[in-house]
Amino acid sequence: MPPVDFQHQEEIKEREAQFLLREDLKVAAVKIDASQYLIFGVFLFLLSGFWELQVHRPDYYSEAAQKNHIKALPIMAPRGKLLDRDGRVIVDNTPVFTAMLSRETLKEEHLPPIAEGLGLDLEELKQRLQRFEKRPKYEPVVIKEKLTQAELSFVESHRDSETFPELDLIESQIRQYPQDGVAAHVAGYVGEISDPELDTAEYARFKPGDVVGKSGIEKQYNDWLTGVDGKRQVVVNNRGREIRELGKQQAVPGKNLTLTIDLDLQVVGEIALEGKRGAVVALDPRNGEVLALASSPTYDANRFAERLQSEEWKAMLADPDKPMLNRAIQAQFAPGSTFKPIVALAALETHSIEDNFGVRCGGGATFYGRYTRCHKVHGGVQFRDAMALSCDVFFYTAGDRTGIDNIAKYAQTAGFGKKTGIDLGGETDGVLPSPSWKARVRRERWYAGETINVSIGQGALAVTPIQLAYTIGGMVVGGAWHKPRLTNDAGRGGDRIAPRRAVLQAENVARIIDGMYGAVHGGTASSARIPDVSMCGKTGTAQIVSNDFAKARGGGLRKDLRDNAWFVGFAPRENPEIVVAALFENGLHGSSAALIVRDVIKAHFEKKTRLRQDAKVLSMQQVLTRPR
Repeated sequence: MPPVDFQHQEEIKEREAQFLLREDLKVAAVKIDASQYLIFGVFLFLLSGFWELQVHRPDYYSEAAQKNHIKALPIMAPRGKLLDRDGRVIVDNTPVFTAMLSRETLKEEHLPPIAEGLGLDLEELKQRLQRFEKRPKYEPVVIKEKLTQAELSFVESHRDSETFPELDLIESQIRQYPQDGVAAHVAGYVGEISDPELDTAEYARFKPGDVVGKSGIEKQYNDWLTGVDGKRQVVVNNRGREIRELGKQQAVPGKNLTLTIDLDLQVVGEIALEGKRGAVVALDPRNGEVLALASSPTYDANRFAERLQSEEWKAMLADPDKPMLNRAIQAQFAPGSTFKPIVALAALETHSIEDNFGVRCGGGATFYGRYTRCHKVHGGVQFRDAMALSCDVFFYTAGDRTGIDNIAKYAQTAGFGKKTGIDLGGETDGVLPSPSWKARVRRERWYAGETINVSIGQGALAVTPIQLAYTIGGMVVGGAWHKPRLTNDAGRGGDRIAPRRAVLQAENVARIIDGMYGAVHGGTASSARIPDVSMCGKTGTAQIVSNDFAKARGGGLRKDLRDNAWFVGFAPRENPEIVVAALFENGLHGSSAALIVRDVIKAHFEKKTRLRQDAKVLSMQQVLTRPR
C-alpha cells in the first residue's frame, strides 16, 4: 500500500475552500445587486406616486382622501332652564334641526344653490364662512337653525349625494321663551357670540358660532346656564354618507337657574301694563327678592333665538316705543310726589318741622319772589293730611326749611342717584341734584328756588322704577336696604348678603307710613284700596313740560308731552312684605299708576290666601287618611 501524501490532500482542501469562498462572494454580490435594484425600484415607485399626488393630480387625490375620512359632528349642549320661585318653567329649550357646512369638502360653486335652497342671503352666507377662516377646517359651520319641512327635505336629499356632500344635518336645541314677551326684559335673549366679545377675557372659552346670553339673566348668568358641547365621531364614505359611528362624547347641559320672580305677579303686572309705556317692579323689602319686573312695550325674544336678521334688529331699534328699553331699570324720569316721603324723612330726622307743623294751602304759595301752584286748595293741613292729599304747599315749605343738602343726604342714604346693584345689566344711576352735583356737572351755582322744585319731586331729579321700589321699601322696614336680586342661586348668597343700614327714628318712619296709609284710605290713591289689605302708598304726577308751556298750548298737549304717572305702594302696613312701584308714561295722574300697583299687590295676597287654604285642605286630608 503506497504511503498517504498528506501534504497533497491539504492542498486539495485549500483549493476547494477557496472555490467555495469565491462562489459565496458571487452569490452575495448578486444578492446585493438585487437588493439595490429592489430599493431603487421602490424609490422610483414612491417618487412616481408622490409626483402623481403632489404635482400631476393633487386636487383629485386630495378630494378623494377627504371624502373617505373620520368626521366629528357636534352635539350641542342645551342651556339651563329658567324657573320661577315656585319651580315653573319660564324659559325652556325646544329641539330643532340645524343645517351645517363642512368646510373640508366645501366647493365655492355650491354656495349659491345651497343659499337658495335654505332661503339664505348669499353674501351673508359668505361673510359667515369668512368668520371661521382661522378655525380648523374640521369644525363645521352652522348656517341655519330651526329648518322648515321644505328646508329639511332639501338638506336630506342633497347631503348624502354627490350634489352637496358638504351639507350636514344635526339635531340641536334653541331657546323657547314665553309667548307675548312675558318676562322678556328679565330673561333677556341669546345670540351668536360677536367678534368683540371673543376678544374679551369673559368669553375666553367660547369660539365663533357659539350662542351666548346677550341681555338680561341670559347674559348675567351666562356661564351658569351654558353647558359643554359633546361630539360624535363617524366614518363617512366618498359620497359623504355616514358608514358607522366610532365614538360619542355626550354633551353636558347647562345648570337650571331658579329666579325669585313670581310668575303669577309677573303676568298680572304685564297685563296691567298692556297698551301702555311703563314699568312695574315688585320687591320683598325684607330680603331684596324681586317678585316681578315688567317693562312695556315688550318684545318677542324667540326672534333672537332663531338668529335675528340685521334688518329686523334695525327695525326694533328704530321703533319709537323702544321695546328693547328695560324701563324698570333704565327709564329715568322725575318721580313727582312719590319723592315726598323722602323729603318728609329728611325734615323729620333733622327736626326741620315740628310734630304740630302745618300750613295753609290756598292753591299755591310764593317762594323767593315766584308764585308756585298746588294742584288743589287744601286749606289748613298738617303732616298726615299733607301726605295723604299730596299738598304741594306743605312740601314746598317743609323742603325749604329742611334745605337741599339735608334732602340730598337722606335721598342718597335711601339709594337715589346711584344704581341699586340688581343682578341685571344696563341699570342706570338716575340723578340726585344738589349744590355739589350742579357745580360738578353743570358748572353753575345752586339757586334756592330749585330746592322748591326738588321738594315735590321735580327739577333735575330723575329716578328709575327699581330705585323707587328699593328706596321706599328700605325706609318703611326701618332703614334696611337689601340689594335687589333675581336669584338666590349661582352663589348669590341669599340672606347672607347683608343689607345697607341707616339709623332712622322709628316714630318718624311710623308717621310717614301713617300718611301713606291715608293716601290709599281716603287720599289721592283711594282707587287703589284693597278690601282686607292694609295697603299704603303714594301717588306721583310728574311734569314733562312746564305749566306755562301747557297753558300756551291751550291744554292740548301731544300724548308724549303729557305728565307721567307714578305710584309706589306696600303692604301690609305693619311689617311690609311687598313693595311695588309703577311708572305709566304720559298717564297724566298718579291714580292711573296706582291701579297697576293695586292689581299686583292684590294678586300677591290672593295667592297667599289660596295657598294657605290649600295647605289647610291638605292637612285635613292627611288627618282623615291617617291610620287609626
